[in-house]
Amino acid sequence: MLKNEAKKGAGAPAIKKILITQPRPESDKSPYFELGRKFGVTLDFHPFISLEGIPAKDFRKQKIDIAQFSAVIFTSRNAIDHFFRICEELKVNVSQDTKYFCITEAVALYLQKFILYRKRKVFYGADGSNKSMFDVVNKHKENETFLYPCSENQQDNDIVSWLKAHKCEFATPFMYRTISNDLKPILGSHQYDIICFFTPSGVKSLFENYPTFQQNGTLIGAFGSNTSKAVEEAGLALDIKAPQPQAPSMVAALEQFLNSTKKK
Repeated sequence: MLKNEAKKGAGAPAIKKILITQPRPESDKSPYFELGRKFGVTLDFHPFISLEGIPAKDFRKQKIDIAQFSAVIFTSRNAIDHFFRICEELKVNVSQDTKYFCITEAVALYLQKFILYRKRKVFYGADGSNKSMFDVVNKHKENETFLYPCSENQQDNDIVSWLKAHKCEFATPFMYRTISNDLKPILGSHQYDIICFFTPSGVKSLFENYPTFQQNGTLIGAFGSNTSKAVEEAGLALDIKAPQPQAPSMVAALEQFLNSTKKK
């Protein structure tokens, strides 16, 4: 499961295997595969978590009227999927005037699957951080009521705290729950030089499967400020962080890191 820690003075270790804690891309044209070919590395894909939608009948128990909210905050594509699933199951007509505030441009663009995308009602942060999203929300928060769909018991406390501090009217409905996957088939039989995380729940799943996990030289990548925070709070050293100004995606961050390692 773990690679041996590089000997002191041995120089930068060669990167051979990378674990992406997400499902394998459906398209062979994915930039991950191009990255693998360019640097001669093997990339394995194995999601650390599964999502289970909360049934509409259970959502009703939260007594939240979706139609009463004028703006929605999305921090992931999963949140978008389950928001519109619940709307369809409850036969809720989402107003064309609804505003959407997203953590990244990629999340914002995913809305095209469900709505007529217009920039005047879809907004996103500049660098994928909560702060950059808050800067955008702050410009439009007057007279808005916010809905922040999230996973059961997994809402981002920074977002909730910001909404409270700025006296926003909001609700945080649970629309799905996160379940940790069995990681032993993948981590029990393979050694990885880099493991890349994309959600705090993915980090949680690692320690639920391996409570005594030790890095021992394994490098850690994280996408998103909340995931980075979860990695560091778990006591792990964070080596690769995205998004950054010059690395808007995990692929770009990995490419930068592999280039720097190659030079060393």
